[in-house]
Amino acid sequence: MSIGDDGGYGGDRGSGTGQTRTRLPDGESDTYGSARRARMGLSSRNLVTVVGVVVLLIAAIAFANRGGSGNSETGADSAGPAKDPAAARPTTPTGTKPVTTKTAGIASGFPHTDEGAQSAAANYVVALNSDGMYNTARRQEIVQSVYAPSVAAARKSALDTTYGDPAHLQRFGLKPDGTAPAGLTFISRANPVGTKTEAFTNDKAKVSVWYSALFGLAGANSQKPVTESWYTTTYDLQWVGGDWKIVDFTQQNGPAPIGRDQAVASADDMAKAVRGYGGFTYAR
Repeated sequence: MSIGDDGGYGGDRGSGTGQTRTRLPDGESDTYGSARRARMGLSSRNLVTVVGVVVLLIAAIAFANRGGSGNSETGADSAGPAKDPAAARPTTPTGTKPVTTKTAGIASGFPHTDEGAQSAAANYVVALNSDGMYNTARRQEIVQSVYAPSVAAARKSALDTTYGDPAHLQRFGLKPDGTAPAGLTFISRANPVGTKTEAFTNDKAKVSVWYSALFGLAGANSQKPVTESWYTTTYDLQWVGGDWKIVDFTQQNGPAPIGRDQAVASADDMAKAVRGYGGFTYAR
């Protein structure tokens, strides 16, 4: 069970050509004299011209290999040879608007499409790893919203046993009602990095979500400081009642990247960040 960031992408892309022009200082004479210069074959100006042509040819070949575009990414509808089905789908805008409806505060009404299933899975990861899962009433709402009716009752019972166990809560530094002790801020948040469709039919989909998770207590004397973990959860989704719902899932650790050499935030800064930065509605 999961109890539950990224560097920036940089680098300019583009192509261009340039010419190096060599100019002798005014009045400089050839050591070997004018007769010797005549036997050199190519003048400096001709040499520069040849180099310029070669550079232009190299740039033209590189441009052609990139499909005539200044951006190496390929749109979802671009023609081309068959690609590895396990490869990531392009994340460029598709023109499909994100969902605008919610059920119990959770995005709902996803399109009956592959992308709709991916959007649903990403949003469900966020809901099922939120601090709301540690509140009995809120947990019931989340489970009812994201799981299919055929499995919701069983999931409620299983999750009540886990999240309602005082010993389980105590291990995380929480009080028996699932709240943080005075002076501390409880943080439980999932941040999806990407989604992948493992299988898709008209009314069923299997979607994996790779995400990082923040979990712990932020505060001056916290014994459970906020840590980051990485997971991949795979949901079996079913089209039920006009929306994608979870019927089963599996989870595994990672893949986890190497952490960068960055200063750890203070407990106060971490608490302020979680209170000040809201979550997202995820849509492809």
